[in-house]
Amino acid sequence: MSDEFYRMKRLPPYIIAEVNAMRAEARAGGEDIIDLGMGNPDLPPPPHVIEKLCEVASKPGAHGYSQSKGIPGLRRAQANYYGRRFGVEVDPETEVVVTMGSKEGLASLATAITAPGDVVLAPNPSYPIHTFGFIIAGATIRAVPTTPDEHYFESLERAIAFTVPRPSILVVNYPSNPTAETVDLAFYERLVAWAKENSVWIISDLAYSELYYDGKPTVSILQVKGAKDVAIEFTSLSKTYSMAGWRIGFAVGNAKLIAAMTRVKSYLDYGAFTPIQAAACAALNGPQDIVAANRALYHKRRDVLVESFGRAGWDIPAPPASMFAWAPLPPALKHLGSLEFSKQLLTHAKVAVAPGVGYGENGEGFVRIAMVENEQRLRQAARNVKRYLQSMGVNTPARTG
Repeated sequence: MSDEFYRMKRLPPYIIAEVNAMRAEARAGGEDIIDLGMGNPDLPPPPHVIEKLCEVASKPGAHGYSQSKGIPGLRRAQANYYGRRFGVEVDPETEVVVTMGSKEGLASLATAITAPGDVVLAPNPSYPIHTFGFIIAGATIRAVPTTPDEHYFESLERAIAFTVPRPSILVVNYPSNPTAETVDLAFYERLVAWAKENSVWIISDLAYSELYYDGKPTVSILQVKGAKDVAIEFTSLSKTYSMAGWRIGFAVGNAKLIAAMTRVKSYLDYGAFTPIQAAACAALNGPQDIVAANRALYHKRRDVLVESFGRAGWDIPAPPASMFAWAPLPPALKHLGSLEFSKQLLTHAKVAVAPGVGYGENGEGFVRIAMVENEQRLRQAARNVKRYLQSMGVNTPARTG
């Protein structure tokens, strides 16, 4: 009997878990760690959403199996969201399925549409499920850049010309996790045309749809005329309504992909707990002031992070969207690499960040910083980082004003 399991051999150790284990050990030892590593919102969901959860959970008939594809009211609520936010008409019966967060949805879709040996184009660096969901399903990954410039489309053309078998799926993620890069509608128009010309499915991850800054709203690929012929898009309530632990997300778009994914899910789960789905309806259909408030709060945290870390001697580009900053290592410490730098930052500055190499080899030289602590804690993190940088011989700017 062999313990060399096929899929385990295709999954490398989760690099980010090394830093997570160190953080947990430090906290267990009583150390005050400022955790900027995981994108775990520190804000509560809206009160009316929690009230709806409690109301429905108190009903005796609410505790049986739910619906794998999502209760009808929730699918209608998501269709209405696409209508009012993006001006996209969606059929809640054939073009929407509820998922247990975007992560589960992406994995279920990969299982549904991927055959062993298929080639999938995925960004590098990227959120791990964008690659490993398909690797688990037996696919081969060919990396493409994240920056949406002319080089991006050149890489797509090379992939089509020189890959055997030809790629059949392309994963896109904007606003990007981890890089926070964004795109405009013209980018998606070009991408949809390319996908139709080359018979490629597009899977769009729009989990950070409502966390945009500087007055530049994000766009959906489904806003492109004819996009539903080739595209499916994932969204989530995790960040928009601070409901990460509730595990509610959606897939919207091409009816064939939705049907395939729904069939796979019918074998794997009975859907999220019905009271949670009812509360998710309340989130989407109820007052939306929480969305703007959360966006303003993360915007302020972004500005505090960039300003205070800059004063500490670490220049970090301001992310245009998402809850993350994609920070290049301080030049004098670049030789450490992102994993060792993250470990040292945790040990000596008591600040946890995610090493960029955990998101793919092209993430080396960066760390991902999550804006999930309040402004006071972010400033404290910056002070800790300044002391660490000085201890490493890095010159930090003199404080003025």
